[in-house]
Amino acid sequence: MISKYAYGDPFHTEAAAEEMEVREGMPEFGEMEIKEGFTFSYRMAAEDIVYGLGEANRGLNKRNYCYISNCTDEPNHTEEKRSLYAAHNFIIISGRENFGLFFDYPSKLVFDIGYSEEELLKVSGDYADLYLYVITGENAYDIVRQFRKMIGRSYIPPKFAFGFGQSRWGYKTKEDYRSVAKGYRKNHIPMDMIYMDIDYMQDFKDFTLHEENLKDFPEFVREMKEQGIRLIPIIDAGVKVEQGYSVYDEGVENGYFCKREDGSDFIAAVWPGDTHFPDVLNAEARKWFGDHYRILIDQGIEGFWNDMNEPAIFYSREGMEELKAMIRKLAEEDPDTLPIGELQRQVLEIANHPEDYRRFYHNIDGKMVRHDRVHNLYGYNMTRAAAEAFTRIDPDKRFLMFSRSSYIGMHRYGGIWTGDNKSWWSHILLNLKMMPSLNMCGFLYTGADLGGFGDDATRDLVLRWMALGVFTPLMRNHSAEGTRRQEAYQFGDTEDFRGIVETRYRLLPYLYSEYMKAALNDDMYFRPLSFVYPDDTFARGVEDQMMVGDEIMIAPVYTQNAKGRYVYLPEEMLFVKFRKDGEYSEEYLPKGHHYVEIAIDEVPLFIRKGRCIPLVKAAQCMEELDTEHMEIIGFENARYTLYEDDGIHKDYDDPANYRVLIWE
Repeated sequence: MISKYAYGDPFHTEAAAEEMEVREGMPEFGEMEIKEGFTFSYRMAAEDIVYGLGEANRGLNKRNYCYISNCTDEPNHTEEKRSLYAAHNFIIISGRENFGLFFDYPSKLVFDIGYSEEELLKVSGDYADLYLYVITGENAYDIVRQFRKMIGRSYIPPKFAFGFGQSRWGYKTKEDYRSVAKGYRKNHIPMDMIYMDIDYMQDFKDFTLHEENLKDFPEFVREMKEQGIRLIPIIDAGVKVEQGYSVYDEGVENGYFCKREDGSDFIAAVWPGDTHFPDVLNAEARKWFGDHYRILIDQGIEGFWNDMNEPAIFYSREGMEELKAMIRKLAEEDPDTLPIGELQRQVLEIANHPEDYRRFYHNIDGKMVRHDRVHNLYGYNMTRAAAEAFTRIDPDKRFLMFSRSSYIGMHRYGGIWTGDNKSWWSHILLNLKMMPSLNMCGFLYTGADLGGFGDDATRDLVLRWMALGVFTPLMRNHSAEGTRRQEAYQFGDTEDFRGIVETRYRLLPYLYSEYMKAALNDDMYFRPLSFVYPDDTFARGVEDQMMVGDEIMIAPVYTQNAKGRYVYLPEEMLFVKFRKDGEYSEEYLPKGHHYVEIAIDEVPLFIRKGRCIPLVKAAQCMEELDTEHMEIIGFENARYTLYEDDGIHKDYDDPANYRVLIWE
């Protein structure tokens, strides 16, 4: 059961798909204190687990730390960080009592989950304006499914988006892209997409193409597509301030950019230098900005990724003037011994400074709303702008769309990737733990930068990470300019990489089918073991193994130099290891704890007792997969219901998309 409460004057975020009647009074669980701001508190039992928060740091169980929902351009995902790129304000308390809480509150929100006081859950915001949803159910999984139904169907991408993609900040010319395509095709490593980072634009201007490097772009798009490869360009939030640039001129003329309090257009520095932010919380401006995606769609583009949409601010003009004044003051006070430490701190903190988010406003239904009051909605509405435009441009076609920043509600319009991670072994585990938490909040099309975006990757790290990436809906290798190249053909012998990516394509009928069933049934693609085995005490504590769909469990290796790992099986399972020669091994393992050996070139999975999964032969791209001739592996006499559609159109609910496969 779901109960909705309203306090103060809440902003209507449209996170929920349907309106609900508001109840009077206070929630049945915990205590709600309303003063200038608000504080919700609940005394947790020792055995309680707290799930949720989507893209948040640390573990699957969120107890014993403090998390802050405040969409932040944060490239260093170290354990002390409390805010990342997203704000997913949904938690589930599972234990003595079972209930969920969704704080529909678009400003900064603090979740102190046993951090200040071990057994105290405390959620607080600076303003007493919010909707609070309280969800009761039999268990955590039941609560998640109720919540998912309330917030609406998750985004469904085109089928090609489940293929493997290669990205790198630094691809600039046609020859750069051709070289990547050649590297994969020459080595027979499957690939469906190459991503275009900021250098494809002219002077980092949205919806433009570099005049010298990418002439005759529609022809180049066709050239890549003839090889089974789609180009996926990035779109940034900031629009360059430049007279004669049509997007800038139109935005200024029509008042479509965010304003300062005095009504002038707010200026922030991002990649292009001075930029304006499209006011995507304004319905008219949102439509205007979204319609510009047509410029690239008309040239053959079928997918995009939205970035820098927290929105990221390198500095503002006001912030830079304040920094200069501070430096002058320090120099005047003691010119011989400038406090270097203080100077460094001030310079580092100029980016994404909280004060800058109080300097600009949105025009929402004729009312000027200061940005920090609705900060967490910006990335959501930028992606919504694109998705709504896609429906206008081609109503029956699916486009690929994912974003860096998000809020619950954006899950209906696009997926997300988890941002600028590092080539660290710990980030493989962080990647794994985020996936079910994101699913709880409606985000199914998810993945991380395989191999790590920042720092230098090693061959074994990339292989182990890609073995996890086999199972994430978004499977993309991405890295930063200036780091070691980590395309699959950059590490000498490519057979190990080919084997791992081919395993992805062999499993795609199953992975796509389970994704679609999860999306269409408001369910989860990734599940914690405790959701499937709620009465198993050991399963409740497992955080480095996940269920993928209804049939399999995964337990990736995430430790340097490891030859295998320990796993816990809640029931008898079939242990399958896929090898680079296209073959696989099978071993039945009883319920309990096991050490399993997993070589660097192997992809492991576990099939549940009484279940089976389909396999196909690998192909170089999604469109070449032969799904008419499938192999079934698993337990004898098991049945599998396969979902398969054309992967292009939106006839999701056609009964003809389902067929039953039997392993005899």
